[in-house]
Amino acid sequence: MSRPSTRSDRRVAFASHTVLTLWALAVVLPLGWTFFSSLKDSRSINVSPFALPQVWHWDNYARAWNSIGVARYLANTVLVVGTALVLVMVLGAMTAYVLARFRFRGNAAIYYLILLGNTFPVFLAVVPLFFVLKNSGLLGTYQGLILVYVAYAYPFTVFFLHAFFKSLPQEVFEAAQVDGAGDWRTFVQVMLPMARPGLASVAILNFLGLWNQYLLPTVLNPDKDRYVLSQGLYSLASREGYDVDYGGLFAAVVIAIAPALLAYVVFSRQLQSGVGARTIR
Repeated sequence: MSRPSTRSDRRVAFASHTVLTLWALAVVLPLGWTFFSSLKDSRSINVSPFALPQVWHWDNYARAWNSIGVARYLANTVLVVGTALVLVMVLGAMTAYVLARFRFRGNAAIYYLILLGNTFPVFLAVVPLFFVLKNSGLLGTYQGLILVYVAYAYPFTVFFLHAFFKSLPQEVFEAAQVDGAGDWRTFVQVMLPMARPGLASVAILNFLGLWNQYLLPTVLNPDKDRYVLSQGLYSLASREGYDVDYGGLFAAVVIAIAPALLAYVVFSRQLQSGVGARTIR
């Protein structure tokens, strides 16, 4: 990056760096405080919440994993979010590809009807969803929650991938057709690999959104044996009142946010390239 040459450029650079520094501190400091609190006992957290731990209680993590039940909540979350993510990526990619690459009557109407799903507030849908799942026998089941997660993420997935598939070169599509590839083979072996940045980006965004869901599982997943992480942690904190095991609870929070943080760190480059490519288009 070239150095700013004028006074105005230096002021802009100083302001942008100041804002970015403050933003980074606003993100890093709560994460660091949560991590260090997960290594303290409950008394230390209450007496000196911002001090570093004098004794490092790594046993908080073992207690959170075994006694608090984070292992079960984590397994439930991985099952629900993992299955929903695979389904929504497959369905969203196929829908976006067909709507972007093929012309037929009603194409635009179907596309915009799907996009309307992005504008519908989730809290307005929970009551109808509750009765739909209850009447269909899916309330409190993994299948019901997975279907709702898929429906929740589907419009955004189609919207995100539509631009990627639409911008792919028509010459590549025609060359594949000339070589004898059918529509399905062209989609799987030619178009999907070319849309990999978009697929990676929307997969990460969907994963983060579904992993941190709280409202939908709270209303639609009342079975305690099937609680996901957000439900389990809130249930634990509210159930024990003032006798909360804060050390174990903070350790459980760290375990809960670790997969999402790891996914973002590992795939951040793909996310940036995918969003950047979409913006350029």
